[in-house]
Amino acid sequence: MNDTLTPHALPAGPTTLPPADAAALAPLPWPADPMAHHRLVGQPVHTIDTPALVIDLDAMERNLARMAAFTQRHGIRLRPHAKMHKSAVLAHLQMATGAVGVCVQKTSEAEALAAGGVDNLYISNEVVSPGKLQRVAALARTLDARGGRLAIAVDSTEGVHRLAEALAAWMPDAAGAIDVFIEIDVGQGRCGVLPGPAAVALAREIAQLPILRLAGLQAYHGRAQHLRGVAERRAAIGRAVADVLTTRTQIEAAGFTVPLVTGAGTGTFAQETASGVYGELQAGSYLFMDADYAANTADAAQPTFEHALFVKSQVISVQAGHAVCDAGHKSHAIDSGLPRVHALPGQPALQFANGGDEHGLLRPATTQDGLPALGATVWLVPGHCDPTVNLHDQMIGVRGGLADGVVERVIRVDARGALT
Repeated sequence: MNDTLTPHALPAGPTTLPPADAAALAPLPWPADPMAHHRLVGQPVHTIDTPALVIDLDAMERNLARMAAFTQRHGIRLRPHAKMHKSAVLAHLQMATGAVGVCVQKTSEAEALAAGGVDNLYISNEVVSPGKLQRVAALARTLDARGGRLAIAVDSTEGVHRLAEALAAWMPDAAGAIDVFIEIDVGQGRCGVLPGPAAVALAREIAQLPILRLAGLQAYHGRAQHLRGVAERRAAIGRAVADVLTTRTQIEAAGFTVPLVTGAGTGTFAQETASGVYGELQAGSYLFMDADYAANTADAAQPTFEHALFVKSQVISVQAGHAVCDAGHKSHAIDSGLPRVHALPGQPALQFANGGDEHGLLRPATTQDGLPALGATVWLVPGHCDPTVNLHDQMIGVRGGLADGVVERVIRVDARGALT
């Protein structure tokens, strides 16, 4: 098998959803919504107070369908990152459209989603504190009793033994009580053992602890997701694939099985798929598509995803050269840059500038564009969807477009503030 990727490793993905796929997935099997009786349901878009986090449900469902079609066509598993939306309702929706489960990064995120009935969870991060590991063990037992499964990432011998000890206190007779993925550093420069011998040594430790089951390798290259050029992303994932192949080969040569390699993100998942090495994709932002991902050069091997998450804001002041909206940093994250103004037909093209915690400054994008009127609605595409969602208690789902749509549902952000 080649350990490098070429531009033609995958056939070009569809840029629009084929009619057959659209028909097969409409209407989508939405799960029960705990906020279905919210006073906003059935009201027109203009009644939504500002600032508010709004989902264009039509765009989101097209994104869901396109990713489902991609993974089905290529025979690869999807386990999207629910740390992005932090919602049990949306996790259930993703699983209803083909995902095998979801990823999270925090124990408390896993607990929140499990409380919402999500039974297949992977904490794709290291947990080492005794208190958190007790919670991990309790959650593993709960999911096991419900016929579900919990998995977790590890990257140290001490972490592996701490995990096994915590599990033994809660599930003493359970062989393979939890799936563990050895995380290797394939370029992220964050967690993970070095590829090769260090991962083999960790596999040996896991094999000596019957309460654990070696489920495979965690190989996520986060830095590659936001490299702007297709060739840059392809080269970065090519190096990651080589590291994975080396590590898997050495682990198997030592007598252990590597059932699965999991990783990938919205910026590169076509390349991980093309490698033939990865068996599972963890892409999450495809569901909403923030401004930062949209800044990447499009890869023809991947489907096109639409912006589906917006901050609705209102113009509260108009001055000589600028207007001011009521959506400051408290309503959107700025770690990946400021939001982009999403102009609807008939609205002026605007640029967003830093106005502080409560305000955004709006200026004409060109000399031909004017300023919005006092009270006008301004739609913002967040720079980074994950931490933006974490700033809100709820997401308001709109059907029929941002201009003339109607509120269909209000979705609770179950894992908001789930930091532990």
